[in-house]
Amino acid sequence: MKDIEILVPVPMREMITDQLDETFILHRLWEQTDPESYLDEVAPRIRGLAAGGHRAIDAALLDRLPALEIVSCFGVGYDHVDAAYAGKKGVIVTNTPDVLTDEVADAAVGLLIATLRQFPQADRFVREGKWLEGAFPLTPSLRERTIGMVGLGRIGHAIARRLEAFGVDVIYHSRTPKQNVAYPHYPSLTEMARDADVLVVTTPGGPGTQHLIDSAVLEALGSRGVLINIARGSVVDEQALITALQNETILTAGLDVFENEPEVPQALIDMEHVVLLPHVGSGSVHTRDAMGQLVVDNLRSWFAGKGPLTPVVETPYPPTSR
Repeated sequence: MKDIEILVPVPMREMITDQLDETFILHRLWEQTDPESYLDEVAPRIRGLAAGGHRAIDAALLDRLPALEIVSCFGVGYDHVDAAYAGKKGVIVTNTPDVLTDEVADAAVGLLIATLRQFPQADRFVREGKWLEGAFPLTPSLRERTIGMVGLGRIGHAIARRLEAFGVDVIYHSRTPKQNVAYPHYPSLTEMARDADVLVVTTPGGPGTQHLIDSAVLEALGSRGVLINIARGSVVDEQALITALQNETILTAGLDVFENEPEVPQALIDMEHVVLLPHVGSGSVHTRDAMGQLVVDNLRSWFAGKGPLTPVVETPYPPTSR
């Protein structure tokens, strides 16, 4: 495989690039002084692409790579890749599902509890010496709440299973009911929000879910409501959320993702009761290594003639007839 050329547009973990360097001819685009000229030079020979970060792998880039066979994405979400267009060109797209499911589910439950019980604020309370002046204020609780799952894929189902142990009711919204799932299904997200005290967003990003959580959903969630987003920032209308928090339309929010991350609106930063994380849902060494290994293994498997390990739905393998 050492004659096969692979493009890496943005920095990725060394455990990924080191292994790719051992197996392929690796082009680190971000290291070039003139990336566009360099890409023009190597583009005709690029057969694989390792996609990390939020660099758009769009139609324009795909068209510049006539020999491209596979895009191996780091992450379960791949809304930065035009997978539908890739499929039309016969390019396989892969992601890294399953290996991050438990880590993200753990993080979501931790974020929910931290948001309700105000654990980050309590930590600051101790560090700032305020405990010497009096007790930390009482907080809301997870008790007697109904959790509405927005999406019930791998990660959503893992979160729901964990929440069952807390003795709370779980309901869910998805386009179609899931088979062999006992949780009540709501075809309407707004109706589910009315019956829920917490919304946990796990649905994929992309045009189909852009601003799925809007002002109407937040109003339906109500003044006791909590929004937890560990999916994609694009799924939530961020300005509508800010307004709902400022007007106390909902109680609070715990956010791991943002519309224009790493930029976070100052209005959210200024809200003491909101818990904000820097997109760390899968951010452990163990899980990021597992994700990185799957990026490498997808490329190795493909060029060994064994097919992709985890193709996305837009680029099934073997290809389905159209």
